[in-house]
Parts: sequence; structure tokens; C-alpha cells
Amino acid sequence: MLTPPRELPDDALASLLVHEWGLTVKSLTYRPVGFGSHHWELVDTSGSRWFVTVDEPADPARLRASLAVAADLHVTGHTFAVAPVPTLRSETMLTSGPFAIAVYPFVDGTSFEWNAFAGPEHRQATLDMIIQLHTAPPVVRRHARVDDFAVPHRDEVEQALKRPGPDCGPYAAAAADLLAAHREPLRRLLARYDELVLESRAEPVRAVLTHGEPHSGNTMRTPTGWRLIDWDTVLISPPERDLWLIEPGDGSIFTAYAEATGVLVRPSTIMLFQLRWALADIAVEVRRFRRPHTGTSDDADGWEILCSVLARIE
Repeated sequence: MLTPPRELPDDALASLLVHEWGLTVKSLTYRPVGFGSHHWELVDTSGSRWFVTVDEPADPARLRASLAVAADLHVTGHTFAVAPVPTLRSETMLTSGPFAIAVYPFVDGTSFEWNAFAGPEHRQATLDMIIQLHTAPPVVRRHARVDDFAVPHRDEVEQALKRPGPDCGPYAAAAADLLAAHREPLRRLLARYDELVLESRAEPVRAVLTHGEPHSGNTMRTPTGWRLIDWDTVLISPPERDLWLIEPGDGSIFTAYAEATGVLVRPSTIMLFQLRWALADIAVEVRRFRRPHTGTSDDADGWEILCSVLARIE
């Protein structure tokens, strides 16, 4: 996110970090990075650095479960998983009003942009982490939710396809017009997604513990090895949920995964998760523009995402 939430000023956040984590705050600086979460860099009075994330989850219990998996991974020796620092009450996150707050150790290393793998070595390193995740011991799965294949905020899209939303901000009318122009392709996309979900449920279960978003932007190269960050989308799901985001298009990652695990990748399930990603992007932005908004940098980015994704579904 590019702009901090107005409902959570820095002084209020700092107070929570002091009382719930016992941190001594010297500075707290908002970092306009990433998508979906707000981020701050914290420096305490000893000079140690921390990374703070704030989300507004639709389902806080689901987020808590995901972060608990990351914590279990880390304590069982899967050090590639950057896990949250527990609160003084040994919780992985804190809820305060609509917000979910988590604290992480600051990771020094090289970060990457979305869809910008540095080369085959980077993809292989990411695959190696994913294989470790998919084959993790059962105890690590104890908190994980099972994927229900739902598209978050799909109901907002269905409503928007039936009638325009209120004029609640600078992008509201334009978003309504854009959806109207893509009404039939979008309905076909939703129907095709539902077909793929039914096909997947009819096939033998191959569910594993998945990260959900192991794209290049959620990887870091550190002096002590590769790391996988942003564990807020963990689910027990088919392996394709992770693999499609690593595959360069020549089948090499799918082949390497099959050789390492004995599990063959299913093209129809790859398509399922590709479509869900597109539909989720659409749904998030449709929801944004059917609610009061003011035209922030995040709104502008959301508009670009909505236009881009809809343009690809003709």
C-alpha cells in the first residue's frame, strides 16, 4: 500500500507496539511498498530494526491461522519462513478494531519486484523452498485452513454486474462503466472458474500446505540464504496454487517439481489458480470503487490494475 490508514495514526500504532510487544520505539517510518498490507519500519532504542505490517482482513481468524503456520514452520527448522514475532501474550498478531498488526524481524538482503525473477537460479531457489513447504511434517499443518476455492469479494462483482454502485468517489462511475463494457467476458470467466473448481473437486485429493503467493516479490536473498515472506495466504490446497507463480512458461519448474516429489502438475488446476488470481484482483478493486474513496495513490494503482486485468479477459 502507498498511503497509511487514516484510522490508525503512527502514535496509536506505536503505543500498541510498546504495550503488546514490549518494543521501545525510537522511530516508526511508513514504507509505501507491497500490495494489500501497510508497512512500517521500526527502530527501537537499542538500534534494532523491525518490520511492522497492518492489514484489514475480512477474516481475522484466517489470517491468524496463516501466521501460526509460519511460526510453526520456523520453530521446526524451516528457516526460510520469515515468521512473525510473538506478542507478550505469545500471539502471532494483534487485532485492534478493523486492523490486524504483526511484527517481524527486519530482514537484510536483496528484495525483488512482482514477476521479476532474476533468472533460473532464483526460480529454482523459490521452488526449493516451496518443495520444503509442500513436504513439511503434519504438525506444521495443524493450524492451516483448507482452501474452499472461494474468490474473496466475489459477491461485490456479482452485484456490480447487475447494477452500478453508488457515486462514492472519483473512480466510481468509471469503474461501473468499465465493468458494463466487460460484462459478458467477465461472466464467462466466472462460469469457467466454477467449472474448473468442480473438475478439481472431482479429482483425487493432492492437497499440500501452500504459501499462496510465492512470486518473486515475496522472496529475498540474504547472506545466509533465500527467504520467503508474506505468509498471510497459507492454505491447504493443490500444489498448483504455488507452482504457477514460479513457472517461466517452458514447463521446467513443473518438471523439476514432479522429479522432486513424484507429483505431476495438472494443467486444468494451473488454469484454475490463474483465473482465481485474475478474479481476485478484479473483486478487490471493484469493492474499492463501490465504497467511499478519495483518489489516493492506492486508488490510482487499483484503477490501473482493474483496467489491465479486464483488458486481458476479452
